[in-house]
This record gives sequence, C-alpha cells and structure tokens, in this order.
Amino acid sequence: MSAERIVIVGAGPAGLSTARAYRACGGEAEVTLVGEEPLLPYRRPPLTKELVRGELGAHELAIETEDWFAANDVKLLRGARVTSIAPEEGVVTLESYVRLPAETIVLAAGSRPARPPIAGAEHPDVHTIRTLADSERVIAALDSGQRAVVVGTGFIGCELAASLALRGVAVTLIGQERLPQLARLGELAARRIAAWLAELGVELRGESSLAAVHEGRIVELDDKSRHDACAVILATGVHPRGELAQASGIQTSDAGAVIVDAAMRARSAHGNVLAVGDVACAFNACAGRHLRVEHWGDALGHGEVAGRTLAHGDGCWEEVPGFWSTIGAHTLKYAAWGDGFEDARTVSAPDGSFTVWYERDGATVGVLTHERDEDYERGRELIAAGEPAP
Repeated sequence: MSAERIVIVGAGPAGLSTARAYRACGGEAEVTLVGEEPLLPYRRPPLTKELVRGELGAHELAIETEDWFAANDVKLLRGARVTSIAPEEGVVTLESYVRLPAETIVLAAGSRPARPPIAGAEHPDVHTIRTLADSERVIAALDSGQRAVVVGTGFIGCELAASLALRGVAVTLIGQERLPQLARLGELAARRIAAWLAELGVELRGESSLAAVHEGRIVELDDKSRHDACAVILATGVHPRGELAQASGIQTSDAGAVIVDAAMRARSAHGNVLAVGDVACAFNACAGRHLRVEHWGDALGHGEVAGRTLAHGDGCWEEVPGFWSTIGAHTLKYAAWGDGFEDARTVSAPDGSFTVWYERDGATVGVLTHERDEDYERGRELIAAGEPAP
C-alpha cells in the first residue's frame, strides 16, 4: 500500500506509532500528524500514577522530541482539530478550514471519557482523566483541600484512587461491583486489589450507583447518602471517537468504533482509510475475531501494524492484548482476549505473588500475574496457541 501523502488524525500513542513504524519500514511519503493538544505526543499511563503522586513532571512525559520529527520528516500540527475527512476526495479538513491533501488517511482519534447520564455529571467542576490538562486540573482542585471521590472501580479508577491516597488525599472510591474488577478478574484478584486500596486508606463503597452530582463536588448515591469532596473524578469508561468515520460513510461498530481488518484497513469504498488504537475495532488474526482494546501497549502495536501496512502492505495484528496496571506499590500484568472466561484458577505463593489462569472451552484465554513475570510471558504464549493452562 503506497501513498504520496499520509495524514494521521490523532497524535496519541497509536498515531505516533504509525508514523514511527512507517518511517522505520522505509516509507517515503509525506506524513502529517494532526493533534488537538498543543503538546508533543506524550505518555498517558503516568497521568493516573507518577504525575498525580508528584514523582514525575509534565515536562518528562514527551515520547519524542522536536528533533525526532525533524529528523524523520514527520510534520506535526499541534492544537489542530479535524472536522471532516473525505476519503473519496483525498482531503482532511481542519477546524481552521485548512484542507490537507491525503491519498491515505489514518484515524487515530482515540476515545473520550464517558459521563453517566445523571444530573450534574456534565458540571464543569466534575473531572475526568484523559489528558495532561485533566490531571493538572485534578491536582489544582486538591490544592484547596484534601478529599476526593473517584467514581468507577476499573483499572483507571483504582490507579487514581491509590495515587491520590499516596499523595495524602482522603479518597472514597465508588463502584457498582461488590469488589473492584470482580467480573473481569474474579474473586481472588478483586479481593487483593480491595486489600491494597484499604492499606492505603481508600474507602471503598461497592455495590453503589451514582444518582447525582450537586454543585460539582457533592456526590449522591442511590442509597441517598452524600459525599462531599474537593474533587469528583469520573472513571466510568470511554467512548471511541468514531464520528469522523461515521460521517464519511465508513463502517463502525454499535459502540462507534471503526471496524478494521488485521492490517488496520477500514471498510471504506475507496480503500484508503486505516484506523488504530481506541477508535478501532480490529480483527485479530490469532483470535480469529474482532476485538476492541483500550490499552496503551496495544495502541502502540496497532500503529506498528498500520505503519507496515502503509509501507509494504503486509501488516497483521496477531498479538495477544495485554497491559500493566500499578495500584500503589503493586503491579499487575494482564493479558487476555478480553471477551470472557468460564473458569479462573489461582496459584498463590507465601511471598504475596500470584497468578490467575483463565480458561474457556479448555483453552487459556487470559492470565493475570503479580510479581510472576515468567507466568505472564508463558500465559501469552498459551493464549495465542489456544492451549490449556498449566
């Protein structure tokens, strides 16, 4: 697949990875990377961890320097928002009405935080975490007090709650499940996470639903209880930013993600659109089905596949999705197809390390480890091979 001009919409990990991989594979077309934020592409995992804890400064987050873009002849447009794409014309239009010629368009627009449909959730003082500016606003809000409410017990919510507690903030973590990540990870892992949070002083309110947020700082639950905070942060999932694709007639999933094949090519009448990262629902050649993943490492992997597809036409996504999550001082490593399991079996050691093996129909479909790196690597191999857990 060759092109004279490539425009990548989105300067996050997937978009930058696409440009890097394309150049590494010898691609010589003109490449323009369009980012909405006025910043160099930066690492997002620290936004709920090291940055919040004060262990890392904003200036340390950049993935590449200005010099890299110059040396690799990649044009970076910062603070630029794309309002439409026209694959049939080969044009990407910016909010400034500038029209960028593009024989090939790569959608890497990512996702946006989901806000629950309740009264007060859209209040400007109710926070979400997706960008550097989001994290900085949370930190600034806590300068006036030391109490926070985090809504959502997924990995982002747990990471953020732990980091805020380490910062000395009194944190209440609210979730609909009895224990954090219970449905995804099973009983033992959920209990471990809950215990780690409790050790840090996080108050966990499980089996609770958000009813309303008042004045941007008072959370009301379904049991009518109220919790005041200097900062209310929603960690209630994300929605793929597939609007550009939908408006141009490109096929998307029910959730709004762009449906792509294993080479990251979208189902476009003109065959000149790719999609990567959170905005994509990609076919995984090893799994034999489409998967939607929202992990940093997989966004980078999508970009590597897309870059090879652009340069040589033979990119293929076949890696088992996986990521790491750090909750306080504890790191979890998780790899899985992500669409459920039948059985979970835990192997624990006296030193606190453990592995959870997930199976379905006799095949390994996931692995979760804490301080057992060899099991994590072995687990990825077993998942890819469809073999039973040890």
